[in-house]
Amino acid sequence: MGRAARRRARRAAPPLPQRDGLDPVRWKVGPTDGADASHALDALAARFPALLDPAATALASRFDAGDVVGADGRAWSASDPVGPGDELWFHRELRDENVDGPDPRILLHDDHLLVVDKPHDMATMPRGAHVLASALVCLRRATGIETLAPLHRLDRRTAGVLAFGVVPAERAAYQGLFARGEVRKTYLARVEASGTVQIPRGAGERFTMRDRLEKTHGQLQTRVVPGEPNALTEGEVLRAADAEVGPAVGGAGARGESLVLRLHPRTGRTHQLRAQLAHRGAPIAGDDLYPHAVPATEPLALLSQELAFTDPVTGRDRAVRSEQELP
Repeated sequence: MGRAARRRARRAAPPLPQRDGLDPVRWKVGPTDGADASHALDALAARFPALLDPAATALASRFDAGDVVGADGRAWSASDPVGPGDELWFHRELRDENVDGPDPRILLHDDHLLVVDKPHDMATMPRGAHVLASALVCLRRATGIETLAPLHRLDRRTAGVLAFGVVPAERAAYQGLFARGEVRKTYLARVEASGTVQIPRGAGERFTMRDRLEKTHGQLQTRVVPGEPNALTEGEVLRAADAEVGPAVGGAGARGESLVLRLHPRTGRTHQLRAQLAHRGAPIAGDDLYPHAVPATEPLALLSQELAFTDPVTGRDRAVRSEQELP
């Protein structure tokens, strides 16, 4: 178990319960937060300006109601001084959100794991405009298992097999499998290729993609850059057929090929498959980010088809397969 995992294991239970499947927010005041002489309300507002949104409950009222507490559960007063090392815990207030989509289909559920078939355009974790409709929150609310946590992540636009841990003490063992590349991940993708394409086009042909990928904080795209490779994907062409390639790929009405690929990523970089394929002139059909950002008009043709691994807790071989098909 690594140092980060040991720190998580030692961390005490949150002083506030989950609400609507969401954990409370924890802010530990740091030495550079500039809050040494600030009152709790001012410090919290400076760190989280969204709390002052006119549509939100007045922050002073939240302090008066005892909604902001310390690590020991004691309510903070708005006028209490705070400094480095202090903790402030509170629940986020949620904007209206469309949660009418289907819940993820459960593929496997036992005392250790919950593995689901995530729909397209569902976030794995609550973030931004996708909170109540995220897979984690949906599953916590549907199953009542407050300890659920994702063992890896899928892009919001990617569908397919997604695994969650049930027991917090076992989480590091499962996450370690993904970190060490000991989970065999199989994806299906349909790519649209026109012009110069740097992958094979014949059915049955195999290829390997080795790249150095970098993602800058605050930027949406992962970039392929010169340097020692840190992303490895093995692929095979399953079938190919002529297709009309849309304007995002080859211009309106451009004639190209639609290739269906089976992919085995050996590493887990952000947007790895999307970035590597687009870099080779074969962007995934429906991609609204690679090679260029465009409005999304159709589902991304990328499916996490199967996860296979030896369970580090039970010792059993696991193989869980999606019941979905490519769009």
